[in-house]
Amino acid sequence: MDATERIQAASQFLLQSPPGEINDVLNDIRNIISDDELLEQGIHPALTEYNIEQFTVVDVPETNHQSIISDVARVGSSLENEERFLDPRSRLTFVFDHLSLEASDPQPHEPREEHEPFRSALEAAALNYLKAHFNDGVTAVFSPREGSNSYILQLVANKYNPTNFWSGRWRSEYAVNLTNNQVSGKILVNIHYYEQGNVQLTTTHNVSFQLPSGVVGAPPSTASAKLLALIEGEEGKYQISLNETYQEMGEKTFKGLRRALPLTRQKLDWDKVMGYKLGAELSGSKSALPSS
Repeated sequence: MDATERIQAASQFLLQSPPGEINDVLNDIRNIISDDELLEQGIHPALTEYNIEQFTVVDVPETNHQSIISDVARVGSSLENEERFLDPRSRLTFVFDHLSLEASDPQPHEPREEHEPFRSALEAAALNYLKAHFNDGVTAVFSPREGSNSYILQLVANKYNPTNFWSGRWRSEYAVNLTNNQVSGKILVNIHYYEQGNVQLTTTHNVSFQLPSGVVGAPPSTASAKLLALIEGEEGKYQISLNETYQEMGEKTFKGLRRALPLTRQKLDWDKVMGYKLGAELSGSKSALPSS
């Protein structure tokens, strides 16, 4: 396998990294490539794609909060090999390094003022929602882009517990269109269990609903609070469905994967398996079993 093929394989491994474990995957890949300069150049597109798809969070310079790296947050840059992202909460743009996961060079950004009353109200409602349901959640609310009528609300929450061999990430994104009073979005969940095994759950759940009359035409703060209550209901129902799925998997699916005991109802001693006279052992054991 030549260097190009190794880089392509490494990029695929990175894109499949579980939540919070990309650095572990990257360190393992370094041992395979054995060329840090080639690795950094080759995997940069994969790192960019991963950070944007996974809603990577970053500390915003000159603030005490974090923002989300996503496609809708991109604002471009006039410099080569530099990508800027918007934090609408602080009205700043910044350069983001996809390898170090750090932001730098904050610059002021002036939003379209006609969108700010509803955008800021939706942001405040989203922050209250995070406090109620996510310990370490991050949200970002973006005004409609040119040619669009939709405000974009994004939420992400990460939970990493390497001591107990699990990690998880919740992402949700909603497009709020005040022209047709429609909300559409999706919820994405990634969970990884890796104690004495390797089990990953990756889900995508689509959400769509019409804004009721109590939201349409209401003041921005009232409309945003009611909108987040509707989102809370949708996410709550999906959380319940995930819990039910886990319970069914534990009681049925995983039990069906377990190796059945032999006819003797005793575990097989694999260290002595070559010494078993299978027919005689089973026949003898069967005759010794109590009759039903």
